[in-house]
Amino acid sequence: MADNNNEEEEDENNKIKSNRKELGLSCMLNTEVGALLAVIRRLPESNYHHHHHHPDDACDPTIIQSLKSLRALLFNPNQPWRSVDPSLYLSPFLDVIQSDDIPSVATAVTLQSILKILRLGIFDTKTPGAKDVINSAVTAITGCRLEKTNPITEDAVMMRILQVLTAIMRHEASILLTDNSVCTVVNTCFQVVQQSAGRGDLLQRNARHTMHELIQMIYSRLPDIEVKDWENSESDTEDNNLDSRYGIRSAVDIFHFLCSLLNVVDIMETDGLTFQIADENTQVFALYLINSAIELSGDSIGKHPKLLRMIQDDLFHHLIHYGASSSPLVLSMISSTVLNIYHFLRGSIRLQLESFFSFVLFRVAGPTSPLQLQEVAVEGVISFCRQPSFIIEVYVNYDCDPTFRNVFEEMGKLLCKYAFPTGGLLTSIQVQAFEGLSVIFHYIADNIDKEDDPSPSGPYPVEISGYRPFWEEKTKKDNDANNDNWVDYVRVRKVQKRKILIAGSHFNRDDKKGLEYLKYSQLISDPPDPKAYAVFFRYTPKLDKTMIGDYLGDPEEFHMRVLKEFADTFEFSGMVLDTGLRTYLETFRLPGESQKIQRILEAFSERFYDQQSSEIFVSKDSVMILCYSIIMLNTDQHNPQVKKKMTEEDFIRNNRSINGGSDLPREYLSELFHSISGNAISLSDQPGRIIEMSPNRWIQLINRAKIIQPFIMCDFDRRLGRDMFACIAGPAVATVAAVFEQSDDEDMLHECIEALFSIARIAQYGLEDILDELLCSFCKFTTLLNPYASADETLYAFSHDMKPKMAILAVFTIANTFKDSIRGGWRTIIECLLKLKRLKLLPQSIIVETENSPSDTPVEKPSQDPKFGNKRHSSGIMARFLNFMSMESVEEALNLGMGEFEQNMTVIQQCRIGSIFTTSSTLPEDSLLNLGRCIIFAAAGKGQKFSTPVEEEETVGFCWELIGSIAVANTHRFSSFWPYYNDYLLEVAQFPLFSPIPFAEKAIVSLMKTCLKILALDKMEGAEELIFKSINLMWRMEKEILETCCEFLLQSASTIVTEHPQKLQTQLGWMSVLHLLSATGRHPETYDQGVEALITLMSDKTHITKTNYSHCIDCAFAFVALRNSRVEKNIKIMDLLAESASLLVEWYRTGYSDPGSCSSVASNASLSSSVEDTRNQNPISLFQRLGESLKKTSLARREEVRNHAVISLQRSFLLAEELLFTPTNCINSFYNIIFAMVDDLHEKMLQYSRRENAERETRSMEGTLKVSMEVLTEVYLHFLRPISESPNFRTFWLGLLRRMDTCMKAELGVYGDSNVPEIVPNLLRRIVTSMKEKGILSHAGEDDLWDTTFYQIQWIAPALTDELFSEGLKTFL
Repeated sequence: MADNNNEEEEDENNKIKSNRKELGLSCMLNTEVGALLAVIRRLPESNYHHHHHHPDDACDPTIIQSLKSLRALLFNPNQPWRSVDPSLYLSPFLDVIQSDDIPSVATAVTLQSILKILRLGIFDTKTPGAKDVINSAVTAITGCRLEKTNPITEDAVMMRILQVLTAIMRHEASILLTDNSVCTVVNTCFQVVQQSAGRGDLLQRNARHTMHELIQMIYSRLPDIEVKDWENSESDTEDNNLDSRYGIRSAVDIFHFLCSLLNVVDIMETDGLTFQIADENTQVFALYLINSAIELSGDSIGKHPKLLRMIQDDLFHHLIHYGASSSPLVLSMISSTVLNIYHFLRGSIRLQLESFFSFVLFRVAGPTSPLQLQEVAVEGVISFCRQPSFIIEVYVNYDCDPTFRNVFEEMGKLLCKYAFPTGGLLTSIQVQAFEGLSVIFHYIADNIDKEDDPSPSGPYPVEISGYRPFWEEKTKKDNDANNDNWVDYVRVRKVQKRKILIAGSHFNRDDKKGLEYLKYSQLISDPPDPKAYAVFFRYTPKLDKTMIGDYLGDPEEFHMRVLKEFADTFEFSGMVLDTGLRTYLETFRLPGESQKIQRILEAFSERFYDQQSSEIFVSKDSVMILCYSIIMLNTDQHNPQVKKKMTEEDFIRNNRSINGGSDLPREYLSELFHSISGNAISLSDQPGRIIEMSPNRWIQLINRAKIIQPFIMCDFDRRLGRDMFACIAGPAVATVAAVFEQSDDEDMLHECIEALFSIARIAQYGLEDILDELLCSFCKFTTLLNPYASADETLYAFSHDMKPKMAILAVFTIANTFKDSIRGGWRTIIECLLKLKRLKLLPQSIIVETENSPSDTPVEKPSQDPKFGNKRHSSGIMARFLNFMSMESVEEALNLGMGEFEQNMTVIQQCRIGSIFTTSSTLPEDSLLNLGRCIIFAAAGKGQKFSTPVEEEETVGFCWELIGSIAVANTHRFSSFWPYYNDYLLEVAQFPLFSPIPFAEKAIVSLMKTCLKILALDKMEGAEELIFKSINLMWRMEKEILETCCEFLLQSASTIVTEHPQKLQTQLGWMSVLHLLSATGRHPETYDQGVEALITLMSDKTHITKTNYSHCIDCAFAFVALRNSRVEKNIKIMDLLAESASLLVEWYRTGYSDPGSCSSVASNASLSSSVEDTRNQNPISLFQRLGESLKKTSLARREEVRNHAVISLQRSFLLAEELLFTPTNCINSFYNIIFAMVDDLHEKMLQYSRRENAERETRSMEGTLKVSMEVLTEVYLHFLRPISESPNFRTFWLGLLRRMDTCMKAELGVYGDSNVPEIVPNLLRRIVTSMKEKGILSHAGEDDLWDTTFYQIQWIAPALTDELFSEGLKTFL
């Protein structure tokens, strides 16, 4: 019950409120009617004294009556006001406005009343009669008569009209307006704008503002308007359905009206001449409104074909026409308009956009334009570049299409030209252009260097792999399934375009070579396609037009096919004949031969006839005849040699009955005559002639736009980004460098650095040469490379200017961050680095860093350092760079009391120079090779000037420390890059005036350090032979270094031999180490360490292998042979040598496979001697090497050493018994070692005996000879059995007896008799007795060995004959 009461109470309250509102509206209307009646009844002042006139007689009585009738009904409505037909209360007011007798005061009051009614929203779209009344209101207000008014009050009335019109368009029921009403509203508003031009400024501003509001309201509805079928037709009539709402028709008509405003001109007279100029104020206002319409409509314009066609044709034609010859303000507005169109409709304006750049922005930016216009044009270009997708899209749509011009490339080069400083302070346009360039750099860099971009970054460069018609376009939709395919397609088209331009250059010099180049570049199919030649002639810029005409007019069958295809590239729809002919003849020069002209005109006539938009011509022959007539008329009218000119009647008469026996329309011929007379057809090629956007060219553009692919909208791709930057890289780098050099403004310098980093980020994707060029340019600004400045001058320039510090920090930051992409740029970087070294500006930390950064130790790389950020997030690097190099940072340093040197060192420390080398493991091989080559050549003095030897030594040493750091950081690929480094060392040795000191000295030290580090890291595999090859090259280059660096070299060799012997695996490695050990250990101060290292190695037999055995022997012999070597050390060495024979036996017995036999990277020389190495590693051959070494030692000056060498030789023979079990091995060893030793000792003894005062030496040598004879006997008896089995035993035996005989008859001259003969008989006795006991020497045999021995013994020691041969000689039957 309570709820029902509440509802009833609420309903009652609502009813009261509604009644109150209705009453309020009645009161308002009553007030407005009363006010209007009072104004109407008020007579003019001149009638105040004529009381016989009634006030109501001052105007139309029907108006007064209608107002009174309305007043009578106001408080007695039969229904709510919202349901009442609005005409009931609006019509009286509208009648007042339309009346001719109403004064302006009454009109103003009436307009105010209507404005109030509209704003109160008394009716809406659902109110009966709303449509009729709102359209009637438009009709009445736009037809407002201001007959009885004066200029003072007229402005107020016109402003009121503007307010009412705005209120109508804002009213809820405005959607019921017809298209005609909306157009009327806009037209009326513009009329007010025009009329207000000579009136007060307030009215004009209000009128313009109202016009803008109307355009906004109309075109904001465009996205909601449905597309009608009639829009797709060329008809201008719309089907009259009952849909009451205004729509696309009014939008089209109003837009057409706005476009027409661009063509408003003023008539100017000067010096009696009359000419037309564009009305700038109207153009600016029109552009302002057009921009608003486009901004509010957005891409919905593209859904309405008629509106889109108007933008494509009318609007763009006006924009291009007036853009090239307008004021700065108009040009700026035009650029903004085109930019807005690009945003929403770029898919439909591909050709128009290219023409805008070609005929407006690029042309206005030329040097002939006023500076203000140039600035506006440059700003227009930059505005486009700031759009997120514009740069990549313009490159894909134009630069990669052979039938378009290179818009992006020209845009970039234009900005480079304007940004390039010409001396003095930078001008505003230079700063502006450089900012535009920076926008391009940053856009490409930010997109090409995205970390999450999965797209590939290569290959570079792209090659044409096969024939592909270069004029055919594929849309991106055709390749949506595989974006890579589409990108590859675009890149190939760019290459094709570049090849076409090259072919065009060849063609202009020799047409045959140009066409052959097309075939060579796979731009022409086999057999050739005539369309390819036709498109080449049609769209390739700057071709020789005379040569094109000669080719097209040639009678050969293929040339005629090309001519047919060439004519088919033209679209003549909508053109009159002279326009089409002009278009055709602009592309080549008509040849002089009549038959060629006939063929060319036949092709044109056929194409024009097929595409004629009317039925004027009955056949192509008619077209051709008229073409001839037009050309004759053109010559007649414009050739100064023709005195009597053809008249219009003559021309018409000459062309009678040419159209299939009938006449062409006289109006048509008259139009042709006047067109040719007023504007000649250019039949000659005029180089340098400026091409204008003529009407025929515009029609051709519109026709072509209907058949080409639409504007391609695409996302950024890394490969395309690289290619597009490559187009402008050269001038871009030069411009950035020049601006940095010329500018002193801190902000500008920072912008240059930002551009530098962006270019570096781009260059890492296949543009290494660009990065090199950039680094070389900026290294110049460090002031370090000035060859004419002294060290003090260089240091002063570096310390007192911020620019060199910025340059050096930028260069080394890039070298750290993008070092993978640096190639030739390393040279200038190294030159800067060495200059810093000479100026004492390098911190010691760089040396420590290079010495303590092994490749398996975690190294803090720039990409991992929070101070530098990730490689692909260089913005952090840039921010820190700018913060560090800012003026605030400098001031802070000064406040802290830092001196010049400390500030310089702070900058250098920020460069993180050492990390370039310690983190070089990531460098590509070609970059690594370039880096090493630059350092090695710098160390050799190439490009260097040293003031003192100390400076040279320090610089060379520093270079080799860097090489060592690189080598250690790249041990994982040592075998791949070090051969090239070794070649560089060989190349250095060939330098003119090359001095190996200190180069070789510092090199061998650095190489040995590197070798030790690599050994410590256990990374020697594959590097051993390479590094020792370089080490050997150094000491061979200058053997003095073995003396000057002996202590370090000995220490290094000793360390290798004692701590890392198991890591040496190659012949060259062991040979080098042991050679250095022996060569540097010969000095008294180094002898002990060297010999101990050798003894340690040989004592631990586990490290003696076939690989190093012979080198150990050589090293041992070198130590033993030293004049001042210690006897006990020599004896120890020889004992070890003798004991090593057991190793040979072990290797022989077990078939030893040496670890050194594993594959390793070797030089060509070592590969060629591999067979010899294998032979030399045979245990028997190694034993021969051992024996020869001991044999040589037996000739030493000291007797103790000689005698021990002979004893050691005996011991080695006995230990190697298993090696010598074959007769051949035994005999060869005797001949080569023991017999040779005995012979040498005997010869040495005789030599001493012939010298004066050499008795001691003679007797000493005699003692050694006696020992050697005893050893001979012992070894012979030990190996008697295998020796006797040799087929050459008889010869061997005679050799042994001959040496016994020689010793038996030895004479010492003045020093008396020799003691050797005393032992010979006993030795012979032992030998013969043993041979007899073993049956080797027997009286019973059939051989003659017994008798031979008998005679030899009888000759050597006759006393032994009877004792040893009691049986006598054999008796042979």
